[in-house]
Order: sequence, then structure tokens, then C-alpha cells
Amino acid sequence: MKRTSIGFLFVLVLAFGLQSYLFPQEKLKIAVVPKGKEAFFWKSVHAGANIGAVTSKDVEIIWKSPQTENDRAQQISIVEQCVKEGVSGIILSPLDYHALTGTVSTAMKKKIPVLIFDSALKGISGKDFISFVGTDNRKAGNLAGENLTKLLKGKGKVVLMRYVEGQASTTKREEGFLEALVKEKGIQLIMKDRYAGGTVDEVKKICMSLINQLREADGIFCPNETSTMGMLLALRDAHLTGKVKFIGFDMTIPLIEALKNGEISALVAQDPSRMGHQSVKTMVDYIRGKKISLMIDTGVYLVTRENLNDPEIQKLYSLSSGME
Repeated sequence: MKRTSIGFLFVLVLAFGLQSYLFPQEKLKIAVVPKGKEAFFWKSVHAGANIGAVTSKDVEIIWKSPQTENDRAQQISIVEQCVKEGVSGIILSPLDYHALTGTVSTAMKKKIPVLIFDSALKGISGKDFISFVGTDNRKAGNLAGENLTKLLKGKGKVVLMRYVEGQASTTKREEGFLEALVKEKGIQLIMKDRYAGGTVDEVKKICMSLINQLREADGIFCPNETSTMGMLLALRDAHLTGKVKFIGFDMTIPLIEALKNGEISALVAQDPSRMGHQSVKTMVDYIRGKKISLMIDTGVYLVTRENLNDPEIQKLYSLSSGME
């Protein structure tokens, strides 16, 4: 290479270095608004979001969660406050498919981009919000239904314990589960329209009030971490664990231990850390003018005692072990 070319490259590198020094990249303040704070799932999303902030550079995560996973009014208030504070962007898991649309629309009109993660919001990705990052929840529900049918050998009485009305993620899981069961003539749904509640204690209390119906069941499905844990505690108190095929959702240390000892038959698992990471990365790319995907599927897995030691499952499990 000629000396003139080397000299030109040196000057170019020096110029960019001086530009970064004299005009540092503006630090972005990204608000992340989950559905709640109790579940391990959200702690894992938070950890992934922090990783996304570190790898993106010059990004600050502002984590703001409602007290419970059924307080729509508080979540709306949090998003409105983020808009007033003028954050660089908002990453939101809506507590309701409809209720947050107006607030999100206001943010977008004020040039504050909103990314939806985990649970859908009514609207069009790329128009009403910039992108959706999350699990294919209908597929997740199908996976649970197909596995439970297999465990029951195509016949038996089944209970679906729904989570909280209006939440798109769990609603799609519930619908996917029911779609899988409709194909089986030997399956009888003895409960499919009861909602559990927003906390583990609420779920347990409701399940205990329905214990006579649960005693009749051959199989049970719960569509998220909170409902799974509450149902597990109720089944323990009623001495029903191990006597019913029970498929839950999400991975935590207590649920994995219950899987290992036979209290839970299988778990449908997401990748919440990846969800948090990808949400932040996508938001930052959008703000900095890069092309983004309008929808990002972060994956879904069926976890059983037989595949718990598979490398892919162990990766998710090791994250759970490290977070608790």
C-alpha cells in the first residue's frame, strides 16, 4: 500500500476518533414496562434488557412495573408518565389487548417509539408500534395440548385454568391449547372458562375453591408461571400431585424441581432473557436509523424430565438457576 493511502486512512481514523470524543453519541433512555414484578419471568426479561443495554452502548434502562399483573390503570399511568418524561423509547408488555392502545398512540404521535413485547396489542406492527418481540403463543398452547393428549393417550377429563382476562399472550396460549384438544374425541373438557388471578396467592385460593372439580381431572394446563405455581401449591395441599397429568408454563427453580419429582408432567418454556435483549436491541437499532424486523419470534420449548439435560434446555435452566 502506498504511503499516501496509509496517511489517508490514518487521518480518517483520527477524524472519526475526534468526532466521537468531541460529539459523543447521545445516551438513550429506554423505559421497559412489564406486566408485573413478582414472577421470575420478569426478572429474567430485566436481566436480558440490561445485557441489551450494555451491548448497544450508551443506553440506560428505566424499569417500571405495575404492582400486580391485573392493574391496567397503573400500567397506563406508568406509560403516560414515561411520555411526560420524554424517554427515548418505550418497551411495553401490555396488560390488556385493547386498553393500552390510546396511550401507545399518544406516545407514537409524540415521536416516542413504542415496541411491544411478550403480549400483543391491537394494532399493526410498523404502524401503530415499531415491532413485536416475543413467543409464538398459539404455538406454545398447541404444544401443551398435544403433549397432554399424548400423556392421556387420547382420553380423559381435562381442566384449563385460564390466567387473567384480556391478556393477549395467555389468551392465545389458551386458544392454542383448546385447538389441540378439539381434535381428540376422547378428551372431555370439564373446566375451560375459569380465570385464576394476578398473583400466586390468588391463584391458589381460587384453585382450592374448585378442588372438587380438580379431583375429577385427569389432566390440567396452566398458561403462565403465576398460574402454574398457584395450581401446584393447591394440588399439594389437596394431595393430588402425581395423580393428575399437569402441564405448566415457564421455567423457575421451584417448577423445575416439581418437574423432576413428578408433580409436574411437562413445562412449556420461553426465553425471557432473549426477549429482553432483543427488545432493547431492536429499539436502539430503530432509534439509530437501522432497519428492524416487524416481528421477532424468540422461541418456545417443551421441557420434560427426559430432555432436561439437553444443551438447549440446560441453557434456559442455567439462567433460571443463576437468577434465583
